[in-house]
Amino acid sequence: MNGAQALIRTLFDSGVDTCFMNPGTSEMHFVAALDSVPQMHSVLCLFEGVATGCADGYARMTGKPAATLLHLGPGLGNGISNLHNGRKAHSPIVNIVGDHATYHLKFDAPLTADIEGLARPVSGWVRTSPSSRVVADDGAAAVAAARTPPGQVATLILPADTAWGEAEGPAAPQDPPPVAAVPEERVSTIANLLRQGEETVFLVGDQVMRSAGVSELACRIAAGTNARVVGNRAGARVSRGAGRPVLARLPYPVDQAVSLLAGARHVVLVGAKDPVGFFAYPDSPSRLAPPDAKIHLLAAEDEDVPSALDALSEELGTPASPIEVARYERPSLPTGELTPEAVWTALCALMPENAIVADESVTCGRQAYPHTETAPPHDWLHVTGGSIGQGLPAGTGAAVACRDRQVFAMEGDGSGMYTLQALWTQARESLNVVNVIFANRSYRILQGELLNVGGDAEPGPHAQAMMRLDSPELNWVSMSEGLGVPAVRVESAEAFNAALRRGIEEPGPMLIEAMV
Repeated sequence: MNGAQALIRTLFDSGVDTCFMNPGTSEMHFVAALDSVPQMHSVLCLFEGVATGCADGYARMTGKPAATLLHLGPGLGNGISNLHNGRKAHSPIVNIVGDHATYHLKFDAPLTADIEGLARPVSGWVRTSPSSRVVADDGAAAVAAARTPPGQVATLILPADTAWGEAEGPAAPQDPPPVAAVPEERVSTIANLLRQGEETVFLVGDQVMRSAGVSELACRIAAGTNARVVGNRAGARVSRGAGRPVLARLPYPVDQAVSLLAGARHVVLVGAKDPVGFFAYPDSPSRLAPPDAKIHLLAAEDEDVPSALDALSEELGTPASPIEVARYERPSLPTGELTPEAVWTALCALMPENAIVADESVTCGRQAYPHTETAPPHDWLHVTGGSIGQGLPAGTGAAVACRDRQVFAMEGDGSGMYTLQALWTQARESLNVVNVIFANRSYRILQGELLNVGGDAEPGPHAQAMMRLDSPELNWVSMSEGLGVPAVRVESAEAFNAALRRGIEEPGPMLIEAMV
């Protein structure tokens, strides 16, 4: 048994049964070893950023790590963007990066790079395996590291001779450290704060937003005190739809976020961080909470948030009072002009129960939440780290993880161009993904950002040219069909309704280019 075979067997025995990959020469022994563990589902991606985005979407839906396989430093560099998003989502990912044979590194061959240096900014754990004798142990350690609460990217660098050399066999799985309990005195401090009755905001993070039961508990605690619940701007996975709590979401625009938090005397962090703006803007605050508001910690992101809320509820004696939940109401299908609002209304009208929405619609998604609030129960995946090119791969990974669920990848045309190769993987894997491209032929968000940072209200032709995508015009139908995914361009609400219905009813992937 060589090192690659021992590593793959160890990964599988440790609960990692899916690997998204774009391999090269230094990873060929890993590829060959896949036949020794046929239970490992290997998914080929045509770009490393697709592989890492798929692993992120997969982890968000399963709660367990997938592996990635990338080719040396340049391959890792291509995948860093979505590893960044995965890190911000606390997604457990075992990120395997091949390297030159250990004895070859000293010759500084063309692909030689500082792989550890590239990996550290997006990884919570980095290790270069020194020999085939210990690579299995390193693999088990990588899985345990990825599963360390609240989840992280664990990068294992695999030199080629470590893969092809003799190994002693697979290693036993390692247990990750347990999630840390919240100290009782912290719970008591927050309980005493709430008893004072001053206006308080619970800013809740992923452990609350992904679970309807936990979010219900947070809302009940708030209903019994002078508090309100606000969700993070970009939850990794948000449980939404009929019968589930309606959570206000921290807006992207700074003025709207400041307005939402206005009046709060206290902000209690519940698996979340101190709220700050996405960017700095002239004459705008970086921190979004009122300047005189006090920030309190109930539970950190790596602590047991549900148990902390249980303890807080018990100490306060929270009654089982009703809270606001989304009602179930299918809207009428839109007619006439095709607008972003019409797209979201149609999605609400036709979405099947238990669907998954991977949303990177950018400016076209500003009104997505109110227009889909009454849809059947579903999960919503946001772009957690702000690095674009996530929507199509995250939807692809989610579809691999949940083959019995309908996935919608809602994507802007500009951001979609970063990782459109995900469509090929959808076709290859026969995934049930409806890809909706909001085709406004521009980097629309940059037009607003230019004003926000103090740019010209009426930019000149050279500036405008850097934000337009209409010369030449992108043709998503041709690109999608060239990658094996059937596609249609629609220019009216009625045509979009028909295309969306077709995408839901027919198996396999489909793309709708919505001319908004």
